[in-house]
Amino acid sequence: MAVVPGPARHPADAPEPAGNDRHPVDRLPGPGKLLAGGFQHLVAAYAGVVAPPLVVGAYVGLSPAGLTFLVGASLFTAGIATLLQTIGFWRVGARMPFVNGVSFAGVAPMLAVADAQGDRRAALPVIYGAVIVAGVLGFLLAPAFCRLVRFFPPVVSGTVITLIGITLLPVSFGWIQGGHPERPAAPVDLALAAATLAIVLLLRRLLRGFLRQIAILLGLVAGTLLALPAGFVDTTATRHAALAGFPTPFHFGTPHIEAAPVVSMCVLMLVCMTESTADMLALGTIVGREADERVIAAGLRADTLGTAVSPLFNGFANSAFAQNIGLVAVTGVRSRFTVAACGLMFVLLGLSPAFASLIALVPQPVLGGAGIVLFGTVAASGIGVLRTAGLERGDNLLIAATALGVGMIPVVSRTFYDAAGIPATLKVVLDSGVSAGCLTAVLLNLAFNHLGGGGRSERGD
Repeated sequence: MAVVPGPARHPADAPEPAGNDRHPVDRLPGPGKLLAGGFQHLVAAYAGVVAPPLVVGAYVGLSPAGLTFLVGASLFTAGIATLLQTIGFWRVGARMPFVNGVSFAGVAPMLAVADAQGDRRAALPVIYGAVIVAGVLGFLLAPAFCRLVRFFPPVVSGTVITLIGITLLPVSFGWIQGGHPERPAAPVDLALAAATLAIVLLLRRLLRGFLRQIAILLGLVAGTLLALPAGFVDTTATRHAALAGFPTPFHFGTPHIEAAPVVSMCVLMLVCMTESTADMLALGTIVGREADERVIAAGLRADTLGTAVSPLFNGFANSAFAQNIGLVAVTGVRSRFTVAACGLMFVLLGLSPAFASLIALVPQPVLGGAGIVLFGTVAASGIGVLRTAGLERGDNLLIAATALGVGMIPVVSRTFYDAAGIPATLKVVLDSGVSAGCLTAVLLNLAFNHLGGGGRSERGD
């Protein structure tokens, strides 16, 4: 994907055309479409936002009340990060339909930080201190990091987009298995997932206009209703949740800075920035607005600023949510204001644990059925980009094949890199299929298509 140099100003600095002359990304839908579309993004992202705080909170020994508080804080900070990304200010925010939430890639390093403490209950202030430093460092690096976009021609970006979809598909399979991927899926789980998938496909086939755009949301509602008689809808969290609550700053203690956790979180930040760059390239292809260097720099600033601010309200590192890119691709709704509405809903949910718990009513097998469509669409979009990469020329086929293979390793074997001799910081990169595949594709593209005087006719750009 060649980058065409443009004017030195951010796209938000340019005067916006009025009415229908605006790009679909910048159009403001009517209130009904705005709320329904935003809620659909919220449902798609909710499980990903609440999973990391649940895992980390339980690991450090938080009480049920503490866990509830930590989840609410993560929802609140995910909303702030999403608003920074979609609405933005100055040169912060890609201003694209981009959901930001708690990065699951940070779970392993955070658990390692907890293990290094004499008392795991004292780990959260150390984690928060490291996340703040990593966020500030990432913000300062964003203008330089965004220049990597020139190393993402179609052979690289197509491979990465395909990997994003493929690596997310096991998430939907895990949902179908009730959150226990080590166990076989129960027949009733399979039935709920299959019914939800069939409903979504049927609605997409039969409906038109706005209803067709919210087919995923309608499918989730229908799947939840089907799950009621089977007893799959758990209302326990809803009955015990408080109506209102604010994520009090430094609720778990003042952030504390230690060298080793800071290094670990800074490596994580670079991994998140790599994945966000790939996600922005994928989203730019889907919405028809190129994610050039300025857009990526602004998007990375939003990612990293959101990360630096999150610990103040007891949240963790934030990064792009690829599952919502699949939702944009499926629905065709490209307005960034729809995702901004999702961000505002996240903030409100963070301020009201009772309302936040309502989203948890959707059973995981129902989410898994819809996830197959969402994540499969992302992978198919990447294959579409690869078709334009000239795989029949030069070594592009070899580049794509090798990068896909390396990226699939942690997907098919979570213990592949568990050998004692592999440094923990390197493991953070290797255990992310998207990051490992992305770095492999970039390096191979440089080696085969840019170094050694390779002819331009054989290049992927």
